[in-house]
This record gives sequence, C-alpha cells and structure tokens, in this order.
Amino acid sequence: MQKIRCKAVCVFSHQQSILLSKDTDPSNGTTFYGPLGGGIEFGETSQDAIAREIQEEIGAEISDIKLLGVLENLFWYGGAQCHEVVFVYDAKFVDLSFYEKASIIGQESNGSEITATWQNLDDFPVKGKLVPEGLFELLTMQPNH
Repeated sequence: MQKIRCKAVCVFSHQQSILLSKDTDPSNGTTFYGPLGGGIEFGETSQDAIAREIQEEIGAEISDIKLLGVLENLFWYGGAQCHEVVFVYDAKFVDLSFYEKASIIGQESNGSEITATWQNLDDFPVKGKLVPEGLFELLTMQPNH
C-alpha cells in the first residue's frame, strides 16, 4: 500500500547560500539537490521533527526555527511513484562552526552517508534540480533571498 509521507526539511540560509545534499535517482541517474531533514514521526510536530532529524543526521543543535512554507511533492524515485507533504524550515546552527565548513558529513537513519554543502541559490536551476518540487520558488519569494 502506498502512503503519503510527511517530512520536515531545513535550508539554513546563510550569506546567499543554503545547505543542500546531492543525490542521484538510482533508476535513471538524474542528479538532484535537497535540504537535510526527514520523516515526521507519529505524535511529533514538524518543528520537533526537524530539530531531531538534524541532530540525528549531522549531530547539530539548531535554534530560531521558522516555517517558510509547506509543499506537496509528487515525484518518481527508484522507479516508484512517491507522494510527500514537506514542511520547509529555516533555522540557525547553535554551533557557528557549521557555517565555516565547506562540507558537512552525516548519516541517514539507514546508515548511508550524507554530504551537505553550502550552495548559492542563484546557481539553480542551472546547476541541477532542487527538490522538493516548488522549493526554488518558495525560497526566491522569501525576503532573505
């Protein structure tokens, strides 16, 4: 049975850049970029989920968590149709050294490695696809970008 997945992601806006990880669809080799985050657990708010996900993935504590918008994303990945509702947040790292790192290495819940890098929003969509669908438009409508 297919389900709609509820997710929370965070862009960490900093000096015209956002924090993104790069991934590839195994079924067709398409490369895309997306913010860190993950699934919202039952009984958990999306704001609590993003704080937990960032702690689990890269070991970082965050503050000043602000909801930018909610996107509904229908897409294909790995040859399967997917459907998700994504709460898009911006936040600040408590440990300011995260802003100095060229890349931030972390780990997904399934054990796979994540590498996140600071990317200038102006490089998209030329640089590649930004996901979830509608994220670029949401971010370019924000007053900070």
